[in-house]
Amino acid sequence: MKSFNEIALDDVILKALDDLGFVEPTEIQAQAIPHLLASDQDLIASAQTGTGKTAAFGLPAIQRTNILEKSTQTLVLCPTRELCLQITKDLESYSKYIKGLGIVAVYGGASSDTQIRALNKAAQIVVATPGRAKDLMQRKRLKLDKVRRVVLDEADEMLTMGFKEDLNAILAETPEGKQTLLFSATISPEIVRITKTYMKDPLNISAARRDTSVKNIEHKYYMVHASDRYELLKRIADMNPNIYGIVFCRTRREAKEISHKLMQDNYNADALHGDLSQAQRDAVMERFRNHQLQILVATDVAARGLDVNDLTHVINVNLPDEAEVYVHRSGRTGRAGKSGIAIAIINTREMGKIKRIEQKFGISFQKEMAPTGRDICSKQLIALIDRIEKVQVDEQQIEPFLPAIYKKLDWLSREDLIKHFVSAEFNQFLEYYKGARDLNVAAKPGRKERAGERLRSEDGSIKATRQERRKIDYTRLFINVGAVNGLSPARLIGVVNDALGSRDAAVGNIEIMKKFAFFEIEASRTKELKIGLHDMVFEGVNLSVEESQERPKKSDRAEKPFWDKKSKKRGGSEGRSGARRGRKRN
Repeated sequence: MKSFNEIALDDVILKALDDLGFVEPTEIQAQAIPHLLASDQDLIASAQTGTGKTAAFGLPAIQRTNILEKSTQTLVLCPTRELCLQITKDLESYSKYIKGLGIVAVYGGASSDTQIRALNKAAQIVVATPGRAKDLMQRKRLKLDKVRRVVLDEADEMLTMGFKEDLNAILAETPEGKQTLLFSATISPEIVRITKTYMKDPLNISAARRDTSVKNIEHKYYMVHASDRYELLKRIADMNPNIYGIVFCRTRREAKEISHKLMQDNYNADALHGDLSQAQRDAVMERFRNHQLQILVATDVAARGLDVNDLTHVINVNLPDEAEVYVHRSGRTGRAGKSGIAIAIINTREMGKIKRIEQKFGISFQKEMAPTGRDICSKQLIALIDRIEKVQVDEQQIEPFLPAIYKKLDWLSREDLIKHFVSAEFNQFLEYYKGARDLNVAAKPGRKERAGERLRSEDGSIKATRQERRKIDYTRLFINVGAVNGLSPARLIGVVNDALGSRDAAVGNIEIMKKFAFFEIEASRTKELKIGLHDMVFEGVNLSVEESQERPKKSDRAEKPFWDKKSKKRGGSEGRSGARRGRKRN
């Protein structure tokens, strides 16, 4: 399908698309729109960020809306306020020539009274975050009894953020005969459960991943020690004076730390994470969209709904655990026909992740060497000269000052004048990178190491060898979740990594019981870990840890299911590793 004109869309919608410059539908649009215009069959669409999902479900929803009926006919659920507002803005653009169509955004962090007043008017299409939607539904302000279609956008992220119960409550209140549309980048077991519970004979479609992850994007990686990640990040920024990009971090804590360091080091940067108030988030995003910020440091969740077409770089300070997440991140650059660069900063143990991404998505990574001080100074100097060449000269304004300037600088030759000028602008830079060390390291060959050398688990966390365990001073901790909560050794290590914001802590023995667990962590990291776990939630349980000097009783050890790292006995469900910090409500 080469044109939107080939789809049976109304002229008023085609006119709006023409105003927006939309000519050729994306793959997901070409598959979804004709089906949704002609059928009430449920739909499961596997599509990444940036593939045109909003138009894929939005255009049919707009066209099939009964303008004469003021009640809510389409409900769109999405994970974050930012995405909610972005979807609403897009739908309003698509329907700007349709009079009488009410599109209402319902989200947390804003006055519910204003949203209620909007719902009381024409609200045929409601775009909402689950938390606020459930709240207004329970208050009888959001009425879903006449809903004809429900769209779950970014379904995987809504589940990751802890909206499972809210989604169940909302979907249970919608009519049985409605059409359910599910858009998700990944199809997890939990999403499969939703499809079986709330969908009937759905049509499955997907957008080709390679087109959205490779086209116009260069994929590069740098290999350094974990402790040198921040230094390399600065060098990458310095090598690209005109950088306009997003730096992705695993946790909000890491995002805060890196953004704070960048700002202290005078980089034009700021952070976007869950600890910011809504007003702060809005201010940061507005500055970034207006190019007043060059570098935005963000978590994956916080960046949802941030739609910017001209990013030059996406930088992964840490590779995500899932290859799909890397593709989502990198897909934010190289849009609208422009080129972009996706960078992964990895350590010596992460080449396996690079290989898996390459194999799964057909991506080819190019290894880059960390820039030297000389490389950076040369690049910055040329950039300075370029700015000087392009500066606009207002001779009328500066003419009165020129005689005094000429007289003051008369004793300098042309060459000396250039040297003085460059030194005035550049001395601090030259001094900083004088004698800068080499950050590059080589990958370690294979996973098995020499006896006595530290080992790492699949997710990169350090595991001590038997020889080292005798030398490391461990603290034994009790944690209030166990096998019934889906805890496994891998997921416990993921929790530790998220709480510490790094993967360099040595973890000793792990014993997982039915309702709780014990694990060893190197003593020097105990206090830091307790602080990091303070606001974390695992599968709906607020985590708490305390030191334990006693080993579990035999009666406890006999509980099933449980995991014992030493005996390698297994029971229960393993699930994905890691935990998300704090349940985010919208």
